[in-house]
This record gives sequence, C-alpha cells and structure tokens, in this order.
Amino acid sequence: MSTVPPFRWRAIALPALLPALLFAIGEGAIIPIIPIFAHNLGASLAVAGLVGGILMIGELFGDIPSGWLVSRIGERPAMIGAALLSVVGLVICLLSPNAWALSFGVFLIGLATAVFALARHAFMTSFVPASHRARALSTLGGVFRCGYFVGPFITAGVIHLFGSVETAFWIHIVACLASVAVLTLGREPSAAFVAVKTVRAEDGRRLHEGEALVADEARGLFRTIWASRSVLLKLGSGVTLLSGLRASRAVILPLWAVSIGVSEADTALIIGVAGGVDFALFYASGQIMDRFGRMWSALPCILGLAAGHFVLAATHELPTNVEWFIGAAMLLSLANGIGSGILMTLGADLADKRNPAPFLGAWRFTTSIGGAAAPLAISGITAVATLSLAAGAMGVLGLVGAGMLLRYIPRFVPRAR
Repeated sequence: MSTVPPFRWRAIALPALLPALLFAIGEGAIIPIIPIFAHNLGASLAVAGLVGGILMIGELFGDIPSGWLVSRIGERPAMIGAALLSVVGLVICLLSPNAWALSFGVFLIGLATAVFALARHAFMTSFVPASHRARALSTLGGVFRCGYFVGPFITAGVIHLFGSVETAFWIHIVACLASVAVLTLGREPSAAFVAVKTVRAEDGRRLHEGEALVADEARGLFRTIWASRSVLLKLGSGVTLLSGLRASRAVILPLWAVSIGVSEADTALIIGVAGGVDFALFYASGQIMDRFGRMWSALPCILGLAAGHFVLAATHELPTNVEWFIGAAMLLSLANGIGSGILMTLGADLADKRNPAPFLGAWRFTTSIGGAAAPLAISGITAVATLSLAAGAMGVLGLVGAGMLLRYIPRFVPRAR
C-alpha cells in the first residue's frame, strides 16, 4: 500500500495561487491606464498606443531568457525577483516626465511579467502531481483572469477617490510587494509536498521537473522554430493573428475611450466589467474544446474579436459612440473568453509527446510575436491615418486569421474520435 498522502489544494494556494492572484490584480489595474497616462503626459494617440504596446514587447523579450533564469535560481526566487523588478519599473513610470521615460518603465514591467508567468507555470509542473496538473493549470488561468477582472475596478475606485490616474501604479506596487511578502514569509515549497520529482540537467545539476521543462523550452529556441517552420508558418500564423487581436483589445479600448472623451475612472470601470465577462467563460472554453473540437473555440474567438474591432471602426463619429464603445468592449471580452486556453491547447496538441518542451517554447514565442506586433500596427496606422482605420485594419486581419485557422486546424489538429 502507498504511504503517500493525497494531494491537497491548499498546499499550492499560499505559495503559488495567492502570489499569482496579487500580481494579476496589479497588472490588471495598470493595463487600462498606461495609454491614458501616456496621453496625459502629452503623447499623441499613436504614441500612447505604442507605449501601451511596450508591455507586450517586454513580455516577448522576457520570454527568451526566462526559462534559463528559472532553471538557474528556482521558481520561488524567480517570482520574487520578477515582482521586485516590476516595482522598479512602476517607480520609473510614476517619476516619468514624458511618454518615452514611461515606455522604459513599462518595458521593465513586461520583462518581469514574462519571468513571473513562466516561474509560476514551472512551480505548478514541479509541485503538482500529474493527476491534478491540468486542473491546477486551469485554476491558475482562472486566477489570472480573476486578477484582470478585479484590478480595473480597484483602479476606478482609486482614480475616483484621488482624482489622479497615476495612482493606479501604486496598486501594482502594493500587489507586487504583497506577493514578495507571501513568497518570502511562507515556508519553502518543498516542505509542503511529500515528494517532488527532480531530473538531472545536462550540466549535472538536479532540477525540479518544472525548472527542467522551462529550461528545455528555451534551449535551442530558434533552431526549433526553424525545424517546425511548416506548422508555424501555416497554423502558427493564424494563431499569431489571434494573439495579435487579443493584444489589440488591451490597447485600443483605452485609446478609444480617450478619443471619445470617456473619463479615466469610467474607462477602468467599463474594462473591469468586460473583464468579468472574460473571466466567467474560462472554464466553458475548455468544455467547448474538449466536447466539440478546437475549431469551435478558436473560430468564434477570432471572428468575435474581428467583429468587435469593426464595431469600433464604424461608430466613432456617432452621437451614441459611448454606448457602442461599451457594447464593443463586451463583445471583445465575450470573444476572448470563448477562446480561453486555445493557444496553449493547440500547442500541446502539436508538440511531440515524447519531448514537448522545445516545441512549446517555439510555439509560445511565435504566438507572442502577434501580441507584440499588434500595438505597433495600431500605433503606425493611427499616426498616418486615424484610430478608426486602425481598428478596421485589425478587423480585416482577424478575418484573414479566421481563414487560416479554418484551413489548417483540421489539417494539423484533426479531431480524435
């Protein structure tokens, strides 16, 4: 008979889920106000969109060294270091005299976000048994969306109370310091678990399973991208456009609110309510994918995101543009919620089951390119034309992406009986 006690969910609540929730609340609090704050510092709509997109660019650059860093210093120290780096970036944002200084602080926050996200994923892989790992990772995704739901509401309250949009950065500072406190004062994670699987790295070091996984994802990244170029150029391109529309939503909604005169507090409130729609659907998305196939999540997601951008593009000059803005925000969040987990699920479907880590790293990096490129596209089109045209262009890209997903998902991920 086995003497290993059953896995208990409370064992991961304090060392992993609570810090992740706090960090996500802080990030959710600042995302809606970064373009607004840049605009208040004198930036044009185009430059404000660029500054908002710097967060995704920082995450893209952070994806490259994160696996190596986590494998070197461990999951918990990596999360602590990432939270402290975020605090440095947030202080720079608060002290910024102009949008360019603000963009540097935002870039550091993006780097820290990438490290924190990968470290908490590695933690789950290391300390949660395989029998509970899928549910744990799904719960982690729900915690992340919960933070994005709660954060903007706190921002709306703080702005209403103090009348200053930059006070939202203090929310993330407090959240990061609270995460550090939980991670530092809590007992060593290994002590909360009966058995932690370790593997031997190529250099002879003993690593937790999750640390080895993220290290393997980062090792030979560009070589793996080249080896997998067929699927990444075909299905990967469609998913990259989907990732781009998701990132566009986070940048274009605050810019739209500025352009039609919605106040900062109301903008945060509207985005918070929309985040609630997104949060409510994260479990339903998994049910749709498992019961009906990946297409039934991916296609409605990207078509809904495209439709939301078209609604924005067509209604900017209408007398009821605020009402249309609210409706578009809800539609975009509904579509995003339907596609919760689709990127990771498709990556897992495509990866070699014997050694999935290298492909998963290449897949995540490739799809992150879309998230980083979309804000740049919005900024560029807005600079030479209008924000409405930028929204319409993103909608067209969404239709292109839908066509690619419709063609290549059945080819590369045929539905099993």
